[in-house]
Amino acid sequence: MKKFRKIAAVLISAVFALSLAACGGSGSGSGSGESGSAAEGAQKLIVGFDAEFPPFGFVAEDGSYDGFDLAMAEELCSRLGWEFKAVPIDWDAKDNELAAGNINCIWNGFTYTGRESQYTWSDPYVDNSIVVVVKADSGITSIADLAGKKLMAQAASSAVQAVTDELKASLAEYVELPDYNSGFMELRQGSVDAIAADLGVATYQISVNDGEYVILEEPLSREQYAVGFLLGNTELAEAVNTELHKMADDGTMLEIAKKYEDVGLDLDSLCMINN
Repeated sequence: MKKFRKIAAVLISAVFALSLAACGGSGSGSGSGESGSAAEGAQKLIVGFDAEFPPFGFVAEDGSYDGFDLAMAEELCSRLGWEFKAVPIDWDAKDNELAAGNINCIWNGFTYTGRESQYTWSDPYVDNSIVVVVKADSGITSIADLAGKKLMAQAASSAVQAVTDELKASLAEYVELPDYNSGFMELRQGSVDAIAADLGVATYQISVNDGEYVILEEPLSREQYAVGFLLGNTELAEAVNTELHKMADDGTMLEIAKKYEDVGLDLDSLCMINN
């Protein structure tokens, strides 16, 4: 009887130890976030995006998250059998979100040009320009006409770098706002005279505000978009990049892009297809 009790105790201890090991293996502590590497977390792609950056990321009329980049990411995950999660973030906090593991990539009109060494990247898939948007009746027709005017750019965006010191010196005032929705509200009210914005955002605003705005012919700068990952996360980046090229080659990227053409996406900007 005593021998049976000893054997039973050993078996119970072993089962308990195995249970603890299983729990420890599947848990995700708050300090590590959800991201992981491709090996341990490739089944989940956690996309950080700006929910006020159409046509690449925005809130649809039904309250859901939509946009070309989100649609691309979701399709990529479907093809690979991964779980897709879209996480709206404050754009100026994107690096902190990535470092904390709250997201494991930034896929939302994210400028690659000039940031090559700051992140691990996919190959560029969209050509972009930073342009200036003004009211159609403003009388502003060139960059030179901005002298003495008030210009806005989104904080922590590539438009900030596109506004040169020389241009700033000519302005009456230069301001940075947290998002473009706020900026276009200020432009409509006359609080600012012009906005430096990504071409896609500018084209979207023109498409939904017929005749209200125009884009100046001369861009402030030219750049490219890519998917950004935490520096050193090459395994996840390579997996995404490989599938992204397949989507470009088999027509999926173009098929998705056509759904957003009416809200400002320029099909000719798809450099992964057109180059």
